[in-house]
Amino acid sequence: MAGPSSQLPVEPGPGRPTPPIALPDPAAATARWGTAAVEVGDALVERLRATGAAVALEPAARAEASRDWWPLAMTWATDDQVGGLAGAVVRPDDASQVPAILRMCREARVPVTPAAGRSGVVGGSVPLFGGVVLDLCGLAGIRSVDRDDLVVDVLAGTFGDRLEQQLRADHGLTVGHWPQSITLSTVGGWLACRGAGQLSNRYGKAEDLVVGLDVVLADGTEVRTGGHARQAVGPDLTQLFVGSEGTLGVITAARLRAWPVPSAEHRAAYGFASFAEGADACRRIVQRGLSPAALRLYDAVEADRSYGTGDQAVLLVFDEGDQVVVDAAATITADACASAARLDDALVERWLAHRNDVTALEALISRGYVVDTMELTARWHRLGELYVAVRDAIAAVPGVLASSAHLSHSYPEGACLYFTFAGQPPEATAAGRDALYLGCWDAGTRTALAHGGSLSHHHGVGLNRARFVADALGPGATGVLDALKEALDPTGILNPGKLGLASPFGAVPFPDPPDLPDLPGASA
Repeated sequence: MAGPSSQLPVEPGPGRPTPPIALPDPAAATARWGTAAVEVGDALVERLRATGAAVALEPAARAEASRDWWPLAMTWATDDQVGGLAGAVVRPDDASQVPAILRMCREARVPVTPAAGRSGVVGGSVPLFGGVVLDLCGLAGIRSVDRDDLVVDVLAGTFGDRLEQQLRADHGLTVGHWPQSITLSTVGGWLACRGAGQLSNRYGKAEDLVVGLDVVLADGTEVRTGGHARQAVGPDLTQLFVGSEGTLGVITAARLRAWPVPSAEHRAAYGFASFAEGADACRRIVQRGLSPAALRLYDAVEADRSYGTGDQAVLLVFDEGDQVVVDAAATITADACASAARLDDALVERWLAHRNDVTALEALISRGYVVDTMELTARWHRLGELYVAVRDAIAAVPGVLASSAHLSHSYPEGACLYFTFAGQPPEATAAGRDALYLGCWDAGTRTALAHGGSLSHHHGVGLNRARFVADALGPGATGVLDALKEALDPTGILNPGKLGLASPFGAVPFPDPPDLPDLPGASA
């Protein structure tokens, strides 16, 4: 059996959504934005209940189901506000109920916001225009495990820690997907947002884990995708829905790749004179073709803040798997880091001990700070300049106290940079907090896009990044996305206002960003 990093907590999480921050009085919570909320009438409520699904109408239940872990909305919670307020929360306990629920809402032109763990940090689970929050947490559990094929069939509302507990205990398997939010997030959420785990260098991101989906379209049509090791029957329909954030269909179940529980582990820590030197080492490691499960490179600011390592960039290396594979990856890593200072491996243990801790966010926001993270990818040849430009652009926003970054995931062609910022607005008001938050996101995102960066790596788009999608994709790709939405959800009921898509229920209440500069090297 693998070491402590592969062991889950003694007690799994609650298997239900965890509120990001307390609402002073959930029953009295109001919507922050003045968007027109679509009501869920009595007749529709009765029809929804007739499907066998539970329907909650109590104000407190609607308020709690109307938010996620979006840091901007967490600041609103201190004023007893949520971004948008659902008219009803519908909780199916069987996947067979979902088609009828969606058909009814489509006929009534009532928006549906699919949700489960609600651990997203970009407002993707906020019912911006009221209507129904479709809570999928009741669709939980493993349906089957194929030991020969190493495929697990699991319902979308299954929480990550519970999936891992059962897979390891009953089958000796793991899916290897370990996001920081593992006790807060569900399989459906991982796939809907194209998520990444902390060990995805070894196991892959959500799009790499999935081999098939069960999806329900807005009109109730049931779609089953995948089913083969590989195939060539037109476009990959599985990937059409992965990352669509509930705007094209509702994921109710998935077939995921699994692996035997790892039998070996490796840890190492290295110090580099600069972030650029450490990033180059990561590049050389992954381009050799065998990367450790985790390569986490912290700039000097983050490294010293977390590990007290002074003025050096710190690379933490963790690997798990078959002993032969782990040994080979360790040899490659040591070779690439030969010029770096070898640090105490205990630094890796410190990261492992705290890697799923999400308590700091609420603590800082409750004290009046504006904080968030911004993750995006860059090609290796642009990564160094993008890191400096985005870090400094965020730091220049009035009120910002700290702006730093680490490299969290590496690929042969590039890597994910994970920026963190914190500040206090010059004016300690709700408007001041909003202005500081949006100013950081506008400055960081515009700068990243101008330097050839992506819009997101694994947090998705939701509401927070919706205003940047057209600039990130360009007009041609944006038109394709719009056409897919029109074809699969012509009435626009599925998660309106998200992913940069137009909504028939009203405008998304974010200011238009300034004109972005041409993206240099967009075709490179």
